[in-house]
Parts: sequence; C-alpha cells; structure tokens
Amino acid sequence: MRHIELSYTLTSPTPGRSTHPALLRNPMMDVLHALRSSGSISGAARELGLSYRHVWGQLKDWEAELGQALIFWERGQAARLTPFGERLLMAERLAQARLGPQMESLRAELERAFAMAFDDGKHASASDVITLYASHDHALTELQQHAGLATEGRNASPPLHLDIRFCGSVDAIRALNEGRCELAGFHTQPFAASGSLSARAYRPLLRPGLHKIIGFARRSQGLMVAPGNPLRLHDIADVARLQARFVNRAIGTGTRLLIDELLAQAGLLPMDIVGYHHVESSHAAVAQAVASGSADVGLGTEYAARAQGLDFMPLTEERYLLVCLKSALEQPAMQRLLQRLRSRAWQDRLNALPGYATDHCGEVAAMKRLLPWWD
Repeated sequence: MRHIELSYTLTSPTPGRSTHPALLRNPMMDVLHALRSSGSISGAARELGLSYRHVWGQLKDWEAELGQALIFWERGQAARLTPFGERLLMAERLAQARLGPQMESLRAELERAFAMAFDDGKHASASDVITLYASHDHALTELQQHAGLATEGRNASPPLHLDIRFCGSVDAIRALNEGRCELAGFHTQPFAASGSLSARAYRPLLRPGLHKIIGFARRSQGLMVAPGNPLRLHDIADVARLQARFVNRAIGTGTRLLIDELLAQAGLLPMDIVGYHHVESSHAAVAQAVASGSADVGLGTEYAARAQGLDFMPLTEERYLLVCLKSALEQPAMQRLLQRLRSRAWQDRLNALPGYATDHCGEVAAMKRLLPWWD
C-alpha cells in the first residue's frame, strides 16, 4: 500500500480563468499525462516548462521508488507509457473524478479561510458567505470562482464566497428545508408532465409562499459514449437492446430521476439495463468510467463528456434551478448573488461552457413560472 500525502498551493485570482487544470496536483501524474499526449520526453518537458534532464531524472527516481517501469523508450522512437504507467494514469483520473465534488468543497473552504486571513478579518463576515447544497454541476464551480472575484466600477462589490456542498438534488432541497443551507440547486426537465417522477419527487419538498425559485441555466443531458460511438447508441432503447454496459448515478440525484423517467417513457425496466446498479458519484466519474472502458455508456452532461474527449448523444435539455426560502431573499449576500447572476460578465461566461445556456438567470420567480409541471 503506497502512502498518500495531500497538499495545496496559494495563487493569485485570475479574472477569466474558467477551470483549474486538476483538483489535486501530482508531479508524477503531470509528467505521465504530458508524455502520453506528446509522445516524447522532450515534448513533455516543453509542455511542463521543465528541462529534459529534470524530467528524465524524475522518471528514473519514480521507477526506482515504485519498483516498476513507467515508460518504454528507445532512442529515435516515440516514448510511450508501460501498461503499469497507463494503469496509474487511469486510477488517478478515476479518483479525481470520483472525489471531485468533495475536493471542490474542500478547496472552497480553504479559499474562504484564507480570504478572511488576507482581509485581516476586518471585512469578512457572515454576509460574505452563502452555503449552497446542490446537485453536482460544473457551472456552479464556475460561479463560485466568478463570485469570489471583487467587482469594480459603479456597482463595485467585495468577493462573495459560495460554500458549496455537492449532493443529490432531492437531498439538496431537504438540506434547505432543514436549515443546513441558505440555497439549494436542483435540475429537472422543464416540460415533464405533472405526474412525472421528477414532479412527484420535488413537489412535496417545495411550498408556495415559503420557497422562491431562482433561474440559473439550461444544460444538455444525454448519452456519453466512446469516440466514434462504436455501438451506435442514440437513445435508452438502444442501450437496452444492445445490452451496452451502463453506469448510473445514485438514488436521490436528479440524473437518476431522469434515467428512470427515460426508461418509463420507453416502456423499459431497470432490469433491462446492464449495469443499472453500477453507480458513480458525479457526471465526471461517469464520463471517466466510459473513457476507461469499464462501461460503454452513461447518462450525463455534455460538458462532462467533452471534458473527457467522449462523444455525446443529446437526449434532453434540463433546467438547472436554485431555490431559497422567501425570507432569505433580502439578505445582503443573496442580493449580491442575484446581482452577479444578472451580470453580463457572468452570463457570457456561462454561455461559453459546452452544453450550457443562460435561462432566466438571476430571475426570482414563482413555482409555476419555472416549473411548468407545478400545480
């Protein structure tokens, strides 16, 4: 069993930066990724801004430490990873994908703590923080980064810290109702029938007069498949007919509700899907399972599919919504969040993400306005 140590670095905020290269960095994995993509030690060194000698020395040290070769290399030929090196990369990618929501929450907590330190504790207060329980979504991570930047000009405001705890959609609304957060995020098909699984799951948790819905985004959900879509999967009926190996999401997530609705619409049962009980914790983990070959197909967001280099077969557009108690709307932090959501800078950033589009972004609405199945 190898020993694992975690570390982090402090960097200056960069306006416009949309993603972090990795949630948790490891020098060996960085070198192996670069070697795999460049096909040479010199190319990996250039990609990482290191010297050839440094990268070569690191590889030899790691091979000695691990007791196994990491690369095949002969002078004049392309370098390639050994099967062991490939397995290391695959294991690291899967761990990153599975732990992504928890690591994003940990990073947010660290950023909040250090923001208070850099502020000398003079300006940071409860009014600078919103606790958000939400279904895992990349756009929320982008919003977290965007809200954490101070704005300038006539409407200047200090950073707003979103303390995000990722969980299933149903669990997020329950957390709001139990007072564990100020805001919850969930997703649903905008044109689902009033008797749909989504409507039946969410309706008992939401009360007119007590809750207010806040528009956020539309996102595309569909089948994530290997490049080229070798099995020619275009809908859930194809997945069942061809007995494609499926990877699912956990009970209580909005995506699990969606797959069950798609099965019902196609006249299928869970037992018709090979791998229905094979569960991963996030869209990224589902995409990684498909990319690694441990599954043929999964249901998830277009963003997650594109990030892993997978093909994507769109099935539906979802409405991703935020919900808070009506009494929380006038809180200073909530008002600042609404201002950020309505800004052109944020909406341009959201629209630039693959598979996303603004949808009543920052609009506070009654249930019937954004949940057509509500009655």
